[in-house]
Amino acid sequence: MNRILLSFLLSAFAALACATLPSTPAAPNQVMASGSVLFQDDFAKAVTGWDRLMTAEGIMDYDAGGYRILVNSLETNFWSTPHKDFSDVRIEVDSGKIGGPDENRIGVVCRFTGSDYYFFLISSDGFYAIGVYRGGQAVLLGQNEMRADSNIKTGLAVNHLRADCMGNTLTFYVNGFQLAQVQDSTLASGDIGLLAGTFAQPGVDVVFDNFVVLQP
Repeated sequence: MNRILLSFLLSAFAALACATLPSTPAAPNQVMASGSVLFQDDFAKAVTGWDRLMTAEGIMDYDAGGYRILVNSLETNFWSTPHKDFSDVRIEVDSGKIGGPDENRIGVVCRFTGSDYYFFLISSDGFYAIGVYRGGQAVLLGQNEMRADSNIKTGLAVNHLRADCMGNTLTFYVNGFQLAQVQDSTLASGDIGLLAGTFAQPGVDVVFDNFVVLQP
């Protein structure tokens, strides 16, 4: 399978999932200490503003104390956000595949503007990438294809993802290990969220839990 991410087919039905909460940026003159919690969610209650969608193409919804994304279409990404607005953030979440192929996309996004965003991805067969989606095209940053790393747990195992978006520096950690750091100035602020997607096989089924956004 070609792992060069040149064809993120971003489905309109995912983008149009319902938004229930307004953006909540910090006050302009408010100084947050490093490590301060900006937003967190254990998905125990389905009232925290994440997108909820159920179609033949897939599902995004709260599920049994987690947040589930099921993608039934080929070469398709679903993403969901809680409708916030931040600039510099440290995002952490636990993610696990509960079904479907190991060749998949599982990750987090930052600085989502409604169409463009940074993405931090792993696959359940042990690959990772950082990139930016802008103007309808995905571009990897610091690499031209997804790279393998032994610190990524494969199959049905749970991985802890951490993405730091601070100024022009983007840093990706998996299970406590730094996998990549790149520089990019394309996007300055926006929403945060979760992403799951397919390559050549449908049925990617992922659950996320313990989502937290910290001041870096």
